[in-house]
Amino acid sequence: MIRLSVTKKLSGAEGPFDLSVDLSFSSESLVTLYGKSGSGKTTLLRILAGLEKPENGYIEVNDQVWFNSSAKINLPPQKRKVGLVFQDYALFPTMTIMENLQFAQGKKEQRKINDLLELTGLAELRERYPSTLSGGQQQRVALARAIIREPAILLLDEPLSALDQNTRTILQDEILKFHKRFGLTTILVSHDKQEVFKLSDSVAMIECGKITRQGTPLEVFLDRTTSNKFSFASTILSIRKVDCIYLAVIGAGNEIVEVVLSESDIETLRVGDEVLVASKAFNPIVVKL
Repeated sequence: MIRLSVTKKLSGAEGPFDLSVDLSFSSESLVTLYGKSGSGKTTLLRILAGLEKPENGYIEVNDQVWFNSSAKINLPPQKRKVGLVFQDYALFPTMTIMENLQFAQGKKEQRKINDLLELTGLAELRERYPSTLSGGQQQRVALARAIIREPAILLLDEPLSALDQNTRTILQDEILKFHKRFGLTTILVSHDKQEVFKLSDSVAMIECGKITRQGTPLEVFLDRTTSNKFSFASTILSIRKVDCIYLAVIGAGNEIVEVVLSESDIETLRVGDEVLVASKAFNPIVVKL
């Protein structure tokens, strides 16, 4: 079981705000932190990893206290069993793939490295340097390097956002495979709703440092009172007036759709709002999330 309750003062685009998060979840689950940039998601990962110190609170991982402000306990990063994967890979450029994994491994066991290289499809590339690999291959190395540490928690900070959609889909499958294969406890930061639905056991939506909604992906994004034939959650990209009607362009995966808005919709909806688009037949309903 992972339990954390932490507070820290942060500064965002709209000024100072308080990160104040209470979160608990079971081991071997995959939890996604979802929200706009600057809401505190990455800071929360860094706090878990010991790279930033909260002002107050506690962190307990599988009955081990990693941080407790009252008891003045704060384990350094090297004593926290954490695997980190970032968007920018953070590989050592002068080390081969094999050397990157050897450096990350605590107790040196070459057999485990060989097994992981085979499992991740990197065995034939073991003597290559990061600069000679594609983005997808580099991210696969970063993931393997994090897993080789046998972490209590695997932290993924938007690891796939710089990749093309096809590569993202492949690596999403691999993340899920590794998560289950190694019995990992994983915390993912993602802005991609499809990715969240595909990977997550639960989602915590964070706004301005606070968890505003929590549950399964279905509960967080689509649990509304509308009775409809179809629905999807997405973001309003633009609103324009054509003759006497208003049209909203809304993202739908890799596609976009255009929906007619009513006069009352215009009073409450703005570009950038996350909305639920639903239709009972051929008359879509747009509801602000």
